[in-house]
Amino acid sequence: MLYLWLKAFHIVSIVCWFAGLFYLPRLFVYHAQSQDAVSQERFSLMERKLYKGIMLPAMIATLVFGIWLISLNPSVFSQGGWMHAKLTLVVILIGYHHMCGAQVKRFARGENTRSHVFYRWFNEVPVLILLAIVILVVVKPF
Repeated sequence: MLYLWLKAFHIVSIVCWFAGLFYLPRLFVYHAQSQDAVSQERFSLMERKLYKGIMLPAMIATLVFGIWLISLNPSVFSQGGWMHAKLTLVVILIGYHHMCGAQVKRFARGENTRSHVFYRWFNEVPVLILLAIVILVVVKPF
């Protein structure tokens, strides 16, 4: 029963984390397009609150529940390479998360050098990672 509760909380944490990962780069698009100081300050505040108040706790919860699930069922590593591939994508996603955090700081300091077009493409990275992770977990292709 504990395993199912942990899995449920793991999934909820993932949903919250990805909500932030999808929305923060969208804020970057709008921030990069903004011209006036009031808008730029507003976007910086929104970005900081989203990153520190939602994304960071959700990422930590996702990792804690995921590690806890694996510790209760370590045999998952011998069931195929899908879990290794999934965990590799999770590590890449953590790197993306931290890249977003660095960008939040750059915007706050007024040091953004990238265009809104860059952030439109940057916003697609978590979509591709989520797609790959869901396929790996559900289909277990290898």
